[in-house]
Amino acid sequence: MTSKKTGYLLGAVAGVGVAAAALAATDMRIPHADRAGPSMPLIRTATAPVFAPPPGAPLSFADIFDQVSPAVVSVNVTSRADTNVLRQIPGLEGLPFGIIPRGPGGGEEGEEEDLPTQLSAGSGFFISADGYIVTNNHVVENAEEIKVVLKDEREFDAEIVGRDEATDLAVIKIKGSNFPYVSFENDAVPRVGDWVIAVGNPFGLTTTATAGIVSAYGRDIGETFVDFIQIDAPINRGNSGGPTFDIYGRVIGVNTAIFSPSGGSVGIGFAIPAATADSITKQLIAGGKVTRGYIGATIQNYTRDMAEAQGLGDQRGAIVSDTVPGGPSARAGLQPGDIIISVNGAEVETSSELTREVAKASAGDMLRLQVIRDGSRRTVEVRSGVRPTESELAANDNGPDGSPRPGQAPAQPNNPEVLGMSLAPLDDAARRAFGIPANVRGVVIAALESSSDAARKGLRRGDVIVRANSRTVNAASDLAAEVDAARKAGRPSVLIGVNRDGRTLFLPLDIEG
Repeated sequence: MTSKKTGYLLGAVAGVGVAAAALAATDMRIPHADRAGPSMPLIRTATAPVFAPPPGAPLSFADIFDQVSPAVVSVNVTSRADTNVLRQIPGLEGLPFGIIPRGPGGGEEGEEEDLPTQLSAGSGFFISADGYIVTNNHVVENAEEIKVVLKDEREFDAEIVGRDEATDLAVIKIKGSNFPYVSFENDAVPRVGDWVIAVGNPFGLTTTATAGIVSAYGRDIGETFVDFIQIDAPINRGNSGGPTFDIYGRVIGVNTAIFSPSGGSVGIGFAIPAATADSITKQLIAGGKVTRGYIGATIQNYTRDMAEAQGLGDQRGAIVSDTVPGGPSARAGLQPGDIIISVNGAEVETSSELTREVAKASAGDMLRLQVIRDGSRRTVEVRSGVRPTESELAANDNGPDGSPRPGQAPAQPNNPEVLGMSLAPLDDAARRAFGIPANVRGVVIAALESSSDAARKGLRRGDVIVRANSRTVNAASDLAAEVDAARKAGRPSVLIGVNRDGRTLFLPLDIEG
């Protein structure tokens, strides 16, 4: 299963099982002692010399594995087949859109209950003696039936307690008691370079162990609410939901994704940190869901290039692209182009940091946002709402596929040109030609030079320029004036807001000439 970011693969795989970690040999025999370098101590035995492990390396992970592996389980899921996947099966790819194979029950074409079922598997682990199990959301999100298989081969039916799409965590439960369990370690965080062990069921190979080190912290792979741990203990498809242990047998992460150009492990795996997983799973057990604060604004990173375009040096933060009509930000007076630099006194340098700070709030809490508007700092107080689910947010964001709109721009032989863009008034003819909503105000790009910075950065005919720096653009002259002002101020670029398909994005355009 592919995650949001190209190259990152989630670990569950249709038809087979769970997590992993392989043990590097520490008792390698060598035929000749002189092949060992002077820095590699040797222990001589009656047969042949062997490498001695360096200080700090364990002789074996076997005792740790024996201690923790009974708590790791296989999570086997039955779900309805995805029609998009079915159409990619050899022999079925030529079927007309909307025509899918029927399941054994027959019925009308396309009815969900008639879709064939599919089996998939992932990993999980007990966090309590009474049967609570942590796994990944993507392992169980479409499940019609969940079977949990223990190390001793006992099998149990499981039910979903709660799921959180935003962190890709889920809690399921089986009936019973006195199950072996493990605990999250929130305080003793391994250092980069420390040993870790992953346990799970890759490719259906149950109770597999792999070992490696912590490679890095704070990895961003496109998930807003998680700073992932990067590990090099081999993780493969089916590892999803399995635990990562330190050498004391404490859970320091939940295996979730890998980076791979081939679909298999290349030594780059990602785990959700224990502190995040512990907090989320407790909320799921207590209430079945996770609630987060929400301000109703579309934001993006405010980069160094943007700051240079506005003469703000190396200022970082999150810039507001749009606000949700009637939402908390709109009611509080937050405006597109505002640069948010702190929330309740906590500085934010990226859009992800802003989202996480806002998410900490409860519905009704007052958030004090420090913003930069028109070059001046001010405070905007926003009363938090409740963040919609990730599926609901994605549904709201869905729009055209990014292909150019049909139709031709209205004939405008005398359209003014700014930064290699021919800019036309946003009149009724332009709205009809490019499908631009009535509530969008600005100037439309009727044509642009292929060598311009605007073209290199992906702008195209039909895009609407709505802002330039802190100025609302209603005519081409507004943008031209901001470009002139930037040149006089010695700035290398101008920050513009571009509306496409109803959404606004800010980007800096280099000043030419």
